[in-house]
Amino acid sequence: MTEYLEIGHNTIAFDVTGEGPLVVLAHGIGDSRHSYRFLAPGLAAAGYRVANVDIRGCGDSSLGWDNYSRTDIAGDLIAVVRHLGGSAVIIGQSISGGAATIAAATAPDVITGVIELAPFTRAQPVDLGGLMRVKRFRTGYTQMAQVIVRGRLANWIKYLDVAYPVKPADWNGELARIKAKLDEPGRMAALQAMCKANPSDAGAQLAHVTCPVLIVEGSLDPDWADPRAEGERIIADLPAGLGELVVIDGAGHYPHAQTPDQVLALALPFLAKTATSA
Repeated sequence: MTEYLEIGHNTIAFDVTGEGPLVVLAHGIGDSRHSYRFLAPGLAAAGYRVANVDIRGCGDSSLGWDNYSRTDIAGDLIAVVRHLGGSAVIIGQSISGGAATIAAATAPDVITGVIELAPFTRAQPVDLGGLMRVKRFRTGYTQMAQVIVRGRLANWIKYLDVAYPVKPADWNGELARIKAKLDEPGRMAALQAMCKANPSDAGAQLAHVTCPVLIVEGSLDPDWADPRAEGERIIADLPAGLGELVVIDGAGHYPHAQTPDQVLALALPFLAKTATSA
């Protein structure tokens, strides 16, 4: 059942399944909590209370927010954790990976661990060499640039095609769901606003994180010429000993939807060490 949390004049939608230590799931831009349709049941079955969130402007959450930065999304996630009580581990993907970093740094009393899936957590310099060498990176970069400038759904769909080098079994239905949601007035504008949000606010907080962090990258993620190198840079900016990096071979920008069994196998040992009961 969908629940709603009022934040100012807006609302954040989420659902909660399972019982046990709290795990909060937060998806990337242009998506919804349905992105975790494979991972959430596995976490609940393993003994966790799973709060699956539609970040601001997405899914069943409201539109009309003043800002769509990682800092703002982090504040929403912290509000959900405090609303549900106790402490939590956040699993955040893409923009929400950066938001999870900020949440961990600014609310260490309630965030006990962070798993970042294909995260945009650092400012991204233009990688001209990578664009020349790596076709998937060049293709993804070109389509995302068109999304940012023109706000066209067609370019977002072309980006998703390369971001999902292996399609889930239900991809046709999932793609139709994504298209229908982004066709709603205001949804593409929210996506554009998130694309334009500078990740430097998350990068600046990496040094202030005090809880363990697991970074999961896909080897075929089109958002970086070298996803492993990006993950290593994030680890290097964290305090020594806090970060761990795993690269899933063949996964793209959505490892939780493409390789959910592998992500679950990585998440459960991490949660066993970091998740705490309310």
